[in-house]
Amino acid sequence: MARRTSLSRAAPATLIAWLAALLVAFPLLWALVTSFKPELDAIQLPPRLRGVDWTLDNYREVLADGAYYRCALNSVLIAGGATLAALMLALPAAWAMAFAPTRRTRGLLLWMLSTKMLPPVGLLVPVYLICRDLNLLDTRAAVIAMLCVGNLPIAIWMLYAHLREVPAAIVEAARMDGARLLDEIVQVLLPLILPGIASTFLLNFTLAWNESFWSLNLTSTQAAPLTAFIAGFSAPQGLFWAKLSAASMLSIAPVLVIGWFCQRQLVQGLTFGAVK
Repeated sequence: MARRTSLSRAAPATLIAWLAALLVAFPLLWALVTSFKPELDAIQLPPRLRGVDWTLDNYREVLADGAYYRCALNSVLIAGGATLAALMLALPAAWAMAFAPTRRTRGLLLWMLSTKMLPPVGLLVPVYLICRDLNLLDTRAAVIAMLCVGNLPIAIWMLYAHLREVPAAIVEAARMDGARLLDEIVQVLLPLILPGIASTFLLNFTLAWNESFWSLNLTSTQAAPLTAFIAGFSAPQGLFWAKLSAASMLSIAPVLVIGWFCQRQLVQGLTFGAVK
């Protein structure tokens, strides 16, 4: 009886959760359906699903374009490079804040988090001029640097939260055994917070992979990632909805696969590392 009452109470919440999930996933599902339509059927109003000549031609045309593979390689190198750089900078910073805090540590953490509220367009002009003067426009280095700086506060917050959970007695014992600072970090702390490092890497890689603002403004051809490749289907002649949807599906597929298999680590990173 108690079990039946509990299920009846949970049913409305479950229904709302499914409706919310369907609402969030609807654009993705619609793009998936559109990617298999011919261009003429993709722009039909009202949209229809019956009587459509379903085709794979949009995927064939996108994959036949050599620009897709160049942009995919750029996405891997930019997202991976920005994530690794952010982790290398965030780890010592998080260690210092966790094990050698000062009166200003909490204020510094809050200030770093507040920088995420700053609209990127507010920095566009000075960043663009600096990259132009340093001959960094349309290079991977410029995008990697901006994505690294942009995701650094999140990486520091997540690693800081995980390092704070390490019992101080373990660190003290290592120091009493004569462990140097590098040994303390590499041999003691890193194995303990390895799940936190993995969730931080996954979340930062996903954010860097999906970023488009700096990619569109700092790159044109050679260093353009997949987000810029997708925007290329908006031509003066109009939008090619079917090919745009196919390119979007091919671009987000790696992140969707990674997110599906690592959803537990991502949720842990979002709830434990970023909030706690």
